[in-house]
Amino acid sequence: MEGTESRSGTASSVVADWSLVFWTLCSVILPVLITLWCSFQRSRRQVLIRDIFRKSKHDWHYTDLFGQPSYCCVCAQHILQGAFCNCCGLRVSEGCLKKADQLFLCKEIMMRSNGGAHSSMPHHWIRGNVPLCSCCMICKQQCGTQPKLCDYRCAWCQYTVHDECMMDCLKTEECTFGEFRDLIIPPYYLSTINQMRKDKRTNYEKVVPYCRKHWMPVIILANTRSGNNMGETLLGEFKILLNPVQVFDLSKIAPAKALQLCTLLPCNAVRVLVCGGDGTVGWVLDAIDEMKIKGQERYIPQVAILPLGTGNDLSNTLGWGAGYAGEVPVEQILRNVMEADGIKLDRWKVQVTNKGYYNLRKPKVFTMNNYFSIGPDALMALNFHAHREKTPSLFSSRIINKAVYFFYGTKDCLVQECKDLNKKVELELDGERIELPNLEGIIVLNIGYWGGGCRLWEGMGDEPYPLARHDDGLLEVVGVHGSFHCAQIQVKLANPVRLGQAHTVRLILKSSKMPMQVDGEPWAQGPCTVTITHKTHALMLYHSGEQTDDEASSMSEQDHMREQTDEDV
Repeated sequence: MEGTESRSGTASSVVADWSLVFWTLCSVILPVLITLWCSFQRSRRQVLIRDIFRKSKHDWHYTDLFGQPSYCCVCAQHILQGAFCNCCGLRVSEGCLKKADQLFLCKEIMMRSNGGAHSSMPHHWIRGNVPLCSCCMICKQQCGTQPKLCDYRCAWCQYTVHDECMMDCLKTEECTFGEFRDLIIPPYYLSTINQMRKDKRTNYEKVVPYCRKHWMPVIILANTRSGNNMGETLLGEFKILLNPVQVFDLSKIAPAKALQLCTLLPCNAVRVLVCGGDGTVGWVLDAIDEMKIKGQERYIPQVAILPLGTGNDLSNTLGWGAGYAGEVPVEQILRNVMEADGIKLDRWKVQVTNKGYYNLRKPKVFTMNNYFSIGPDALMALNFHAHREKTPSLFSSRIINKAVYFFYGTKDCLVQECKDLNKKVELELDGERIELPNLEGIIVLNIGYWGGGCRLWEGMGDEPYPLARHDDGLLEVVGVHGSFHCAQIQVKLANPVRLGQAHTVRLILKSSKMPMQVDGEPWAQGPCTVTITHKTHALMLYHSGEQTDDEASSMSEQDHMREQTDEDV
């Protein structure tokens, strides 16, 4: 009896153990299976979404978090996960994406030809998600105030209308293209030009709006890899306000190819907005020089700058600011481009000829817009670029970039790798040899700003000096005693060693290897001869906005010094 009870107790314990094992396995395996199934479904859904994106005429961008409450244009429900079109502004939830792609047309960059020429087009109305600050074009009351899908916005003129104010006549009314009509390339213009090219006709002057007096179409060239990586966001915002055909991503298309659009537009009327750093601006100006070589001088555009880089000295000189971080609305940027004044910028040829090798090597040739230097600032740039090439992912912020420059500048203050430069180089200005004091660096300036916002030639502004301009065919040549001296100049605690102004600068590096740079592009250079001569002019746009305190004080100091000089004379 007792044996039977012991056997039954043993069996029940075994069953209990196996039950525990089974449920333990279920508790472990079941979540794993659910996770795998969810991962499979997610990857399958992403493949379907990418397929829709690839085949669609919309410029879809997927997001799981909108910056403001958004409602699906198909089901009218609040969007948690979905997509938005960078061109027309359409917003849909993930489940309605395929249906929205079939129901709604995107902004047409070129009107479909139906056998006749066009000179107008109707509004392109998009329902819902209108800007909160917009007003109805009919009743002048605020739109988009209700927490639901409501009201309409035209994808071209950006006018908004209440649901109750929308009338049948508005749906067929001619679109005026709104505030930026003078900057937009209308789709009907491109379709007409395309037909004329097929007919081998080039008399574009009679095509509307070619014949309009104040039409100044703008082309946007954005480098999405510059500085603080705002280029991607700006591309979308400009595509919303303009014709998407006017907006180019320089990481996907070269500026030389993008600028061929100028040949379809009025002569001497096109404006180009370069969104990037000084290096990007130089890239675009080189492409414009190629247009001159091809005999396309009459199509040369004027260039404005939206500074996205680290230094942005050229942008600062031309009044566009030291850096853009989204503080100014894109609409205001376009207004500034419309109001900007045309000026010229000197561009210089920098030829570096190595010594020795029986002159078998071709000299290096650079084009300079900003400045050339040899010494500590070139060394900082060289170290920065070497570090960035090793770990490019770390250099996505303007603040981090400047912190790295500060680190290498501090290091050079202690090491002084460029000391006794005056013993290693000879300097000639317009053929006249200059006796050099004890220096660590020489900087040749074409523009007013240097080193991320410092007016180097002016220094403290307490000494008389000839004015520096970027369009006078003259270069300003200064010397510095080291990295610490550069830092003192940047905070207006010291003056540079002004060596003079010249039309031609010749520098001979007699011995050893020294760091050099042209417009922030550094390299280590052995014994050589550097010759800087005038190359050409670039047509730029100057934004005469509000002056900074630094600019105002510099101008007043210069005026004061001129008055003193006149009195002495």
